[in-house]
Amino acid sequence: MLWWVRFILLAAVAGFFLEFGIEEMVRAYQLRHPGVFLASFFSSSFIILISGTLLVGFIWKMILRGKGKKEF
Repeated sequence: MLWWVRFILLAAVAGFFLEFGIEEMVRAYQLRHPGVFLASFFSSSFIILISGTLLVGFIWKMILRGKGKKEF
């Protein structure tokens, strides 16, 4: 039971940061200064990449655990 709660919480945190990264990407396109745009664009891309990968990984582990397969 504790395993499921932990992974559901981790997936929720990853989902929150994914949403935050997407909102930051939208805000980056509203900036006027090119240097600030590039910094904001690349940082939001990095946030989206990492949080999306973690979210997929957490969901994948939950699916494998639900099917009763061995964890890696």
